Amino acid sequence: MDLGLKNKIAFVAASSQGLGKAVALELAQEGANLIICGRNKESLGKAKDEIQRISSEEVLALDGDLSIAAEREQLIKKTLQVHTHIDILITNSGGPPTGKFEDFKENDWDKAYKDMLVSAVGLVNGFLPGMKQQRWGRIIAITSQAVKQPVNNLVLSNSVRASVAGLMRTLANELAVYNITVNNVMPGYTETERLKKLIETSPSFESAKAEIPLGRFGRPEEFAAAVTFLASERASFITGVSLAVDGGWIKGMF
Repeated sequence: MDLGLKNKIAFVAASSQGLGKAVALELAQEGANLIICGRNKESLGKAKDEIQRISSEEVLALDGDLSIAAEREQLIKKTLQVHTHIDILITNSGGPPTGKFEDFKENDWDKAYKDMLVSAVGLVNGFLPGMKQQRWGRIIAITSQAVKQPVNNLVLSNSVRASVAGLMRTLANELAVYNITVNNVMPGYTETERLKKLIETSPSFESAKAEIPLGRFGRPEEFAAAVTFLASERASFITGVSLAVDGGWIKGMF
C-alpha cells in the first residue's frame, strides 16, 4: 500500500530514542523528509545516523529542550529556515517520574505540564500557519493508554496527558476546514527504555503483561506503524480519534 508520504516533511518531537525514534524510522522508510529533535546530542546523533541509513534525504537533527520556550522557538525557527513548512507534526515527550499524588510538589506538576502540554501547544503554534496556508496537514500526539484508563503510580502522566488528548480533540474540530487532521495515539506497555526503568523502579509493572489480552508487551515498530498510517494520505478521513496501541489493555468500550 502506497501511503503517499514520499517527500512529505515530518517533525517528530523527542525522537532521539524510544517511541519517537521508532516513528521517525517508520516515516523515513515511507520516504518522508525528517526533522528529529532531542535533549541529548549523543543520542540524537546516533538516531540521525540510524535514520539516514534508510533515507535518501538528509535528516535534520536539532538538539534542544521543547519544554523551554526559547529553545522550542529556536527549534521551530531552524526547521523553517531549512523547510518553508512542515506537513506532519508528531508531538511527543518523555514520561514523568512514577509516584502517587502526595509524592509530588508544585514544581513537579509545573515540569510535567511544561514537558507534555506546553511543548505540544508551542509546536502546534509554530507549525500550524504553514499547514493552514497549504490546506493540508497532519498533527498527531503521542500520549499514553493512561488517557483512557489511569495507570497506578503514574499520577503525573495520568493527569497531564489527558489534557493533551483534550487539546487534540478540540483542534480536530477547529482545523478540519483546512484539511488538517488531528489525532491522538495512546501507546500501551511497549518495549522501550522507559518501560525497563519503570519495571526497575516499580516491579509491579512487570506483572502488567498478565493484564494484556495479547499476552506480551508491544514492540516500538508496531506503535510506529499506527502513527505512520494516521500521518498518511490513506487516513484522510480519520480525525479526532484517540487510538490505543495497547494489545487490548484498555477494557472500556469507548
